[in-house]
Amino acid sequence: MENQNGKELVITRTFNAPRALVFKAFSELEALDKWWGPIGMEMHGSKLDFRPGGTYLYGMKTPDGNIMWGKFNYLEINEPEQIVFISSFSDEDGNIVRAPFFDKFPLEIKNTLTLIENNGKTTLTLRGGPINATEEEQNAYMGMISGMEQGFGGTFDQLEAYLEKQL
Repeated sequence: MENQNGKELVITRTFNAPRALVFKAFSELEALDKWWGPIGMEMHGSKLDFRPGGTYLYGMKTPDGNIMWGKFNYLEINEPEQIVFISSFSDEDGNIVRAPFFDKFPLEIKNTLTLIENNGKTTLTLRGGPINATEEEQNAYMGMISGMEQGFGGTFDQLEAYLEKQL
């Protein structure tokens, strides 16, 4: 289930917080509900089973009231340094569906989140790329990298604000 053709998104961000706290922000529902998702979205109906084989199912409510669902399937969890998961858009029951904004977006993205602590600060690296995707889906994914970088930038801004409140 490796990423196809090395086509992946790579985002690195350093937070002024210890690794254990950053890991906790990814592993507890109460934390995820406060910062996960695009800016302007409200988390809705989230459920978390944080373990290998478990899932995170979440709804994101737009300002106009529409709800988009997403899901993580956790493959590996090595506390406090790494989480490997497959992310997908889903329906509210967790069934994988096409992205509501672009039908050529891959159904499954394999993500590896790595956390490295140095002098009380944590560097997060997120690597993600399509799996089980057609060439057309892979190309669509690569064409959206800059938009995904912006989106994750906003999401990680929210994480940074959340972490600052926890210190």
